[in-house]
Amino acid sequence: MKKTYLYWLLLPGLLFLSVFMIIPIVLTIGSTFFQAERFTLSGYVDYFKDPYFLKILLTTLEVSVAATLLSILLGLPVAYYISQKAPRRKGVLLALAIFPLLTSPVVRSFSWMIILGRKGLINNLLVDIGLIDKPLTILYTPVAMMIGMLHLFLPMMIISLVGVLENIDGDLMTAAQSLGASRAKAFFKIVFPLAMPGLIIGGILVFVGSLTAYTTPALLGGKQRVISTFLYQNAMTLNDWYSASIIATIMIVITFVVVGLMNKWANKLNPKG
Repeated sequence: MKKTYLYWLLLPGLLFLSVFMIIPIVLTIGSTFFQAERFTLSGYVDYFKDPYFLKILLTTLEVSVAATLLSILLGLPVAYYISQKAPRRKGVLLALAIFPLLTSPVVRSFSWMIILGRKGLINNLLVDIGLIDKPLTILYTPVAMMIGMLHLFLPMMIISLVGVLENIDGDLMTAAQSLGASRAKAFFKIVFPLAMPGLIIGGILVFVGSLTAYTTPALLGGKQRVISTFLYQNAMTLNDWYSASIIATIMIVITFVVVGLMNKWANKLNPKG
C-alpha cells in the first residue's frame, strides 16, 4: 500500500514531462521519417552527404570536446583545493565558483566580445608589450566559442567534482605519502580514480551543454556556424521546420550516444557501481 501511494506521487510529474517534453520530442523525431506521407530516410542521407553540414557538425564536436577537456583540466585542481578547506571557507569559495551561473549568458558573451575583439583587452595588451605587430583574429572563431563555453560550464564541472572529492578520506593521501609516493603521484593514483564519478557527471554536463548552447556560439561565433545556430537558422529564418527537426534529432541522438558511452565507461571503471 505504501509503495502504491509513492507511485501516485510520481503521476503529476510524469504527466507534465509526457505532455510537454516526451510527446513533442517523439512527434518531432517521427516527423523526420515521413515526406508526402511516405516513410523515407532521404532527409538524413542528404544532410550527411552535405559537406557544409558535416563541417558544422565537426566544428560543434571540436568545440564541445575541447571545452569538456579544458573544464576537466581547470576544474579538477580548483575543486580539489575547495574540497580541502574548512566548511565556512568552502562555502565562500563555492559561492564564488557558482557566481558566473547567476549572470546571463548574453552579458557574459558581450564581455568576451570586448575582451577578444581586434581592439579588445587581449590584443591591446599583446601589441603594447610587443609580442605581436597586428591584432589577432580571436573573436568569431571556434576558439572564441570554446572560451565562452568554458566560462559558461566550468562551474558545473567544479560543483560536480567538489561533491565527490570532499568525501574522499584524506588519510588515503597521507598513507600513500608515508609509503614513499610523492604528493603528485598519490593524487593521480588515489584521488583521481576516486574522483572519476564526478568527472564523468561533469563531463556529460559540459559536453551536452556545449553541444546544445545557442546564445554563446551565436554571439562569439559570428558567421561561424555550430549545430544549434544552424538549427535556429533553418527554423526561424528559412522557416524549414522539416530540416530543423532533422537537425534536432541528430543533436538528440548525439547526446544519448555520448551519455551512453560515458555511462558504459563509468561502469567499466567501477563495476560495483
